[in-house]
Amino acid sequence: MQGLVVLIFPFLLMLFVLAMERVQVNLDRLSVGRAQVDEFLESADDTDVSNLARSGLPAALDQLRRRRKQESDDEED
Repeated sequence: MQGLVVLIFPFLLMLFVLAMERVQVNLDRLSVGRAQVDEFLESADDTDVSNLARSGLPAALDQLRRRRKQESDDEED
């Protein structure tokens, strides 16, 4: 019985590590740095704040950047 545990434990440990790595990747993707928060707070309007409340900071920041890029593209034309 102990021999079976010795053979199975490394396999289970490896599965656990792979699962935790996947969780960490998702957390890293969702995390936001201080500079990004400052950027958002400096230029956010009512629409951006409601996006923040509805979908979280990463999505609201992406939408703000898209809108800014579109506005700068419109000004160039």
